[in-house]
Amino acid sequence: MFLIGLDRAGKRNAFDSAMLADLSLAIGEYERDEAMRCAVLFAHGEHFTAGLDLLELTPKLASGGFQYPSEGIDPWGVSKPRRTKPVVVAVEGTCWTAGIELVLNADIAIAARDARFAHLEVLRGIPPSGGSTVRFTQAAGWTDAMRYMLTGETFDAAEALRMRLLTEVVEPGQALARAIEYAERIAKAAPLAIRATLQSAFQARDEGADAALSQLNELLFGLIRSEDLREGVMAMMQKREPVFKGR
Repeated sequence: MFLIGLDRAGKRNAFDSAMLADLSLAIGEYERDEAMRCAVLFAHGEHFTAGLDLLELTPKLASGGFQYPSEGIDPWGVSKPRRTKPVVVAVEGTCWTAGIELVLNADIAIAARDARFAHLEVLRGIPPSGGSTVRFTQAAGWTDAMRYMLTGETFDAAEALRMRLLTEVVEPGQALARAIEYAERIAKAAPLAIRATLQSAFQARDEGADAALSQLNELLFGLIRSEDLREGVMAMMQKREPVFKGR
């Protein structure tokens, strides 16, 4: 398991350029580490993140001066290359703007019952730019997503769960532990099958259902002779836990 912690607690974990680069590099490192099968993204301190630090970032963004490192991966999955391995997010405290978009780009998202969410971009003079205009509307529906993106209104974890931004809501202080439980379960599954599942789901989201359906047989046939498939079948027959090697 690969743990990634947002750590700028004195600034409510708001992303400056250094923090953006570090998160991008961490996800890139996770992608390249064959031993790591699931990542958990959490935050140090009382806040998940207050979003982008516009005081620091605005001049760089305006001049085109910020780019993700060449070895990094966009944590929001807006620009390519995109991640191919699963990410579970644990949310405690404030989750504003870009934080919501990290949640929407995760595969499983756990939040504490007292977590609070808000899309504040339009109150700062910019649009949501981490994928919410697509993913929030897809998850919650047009009217719910627009209510929050166009007003900056705060909503709680129960509302986020209702709108399908979250997988589960837990008691305060328990989000990370629950996220790790999910990651441990994912890590026991076949890595090649996990990647194929994500690839198909991402393709459906990005290119539409027909494009993803047209590639399903190719994904299946690509794994039909894998060691992992043989191990999965043998484990089922022998009534034991499988041990997958990603081959």
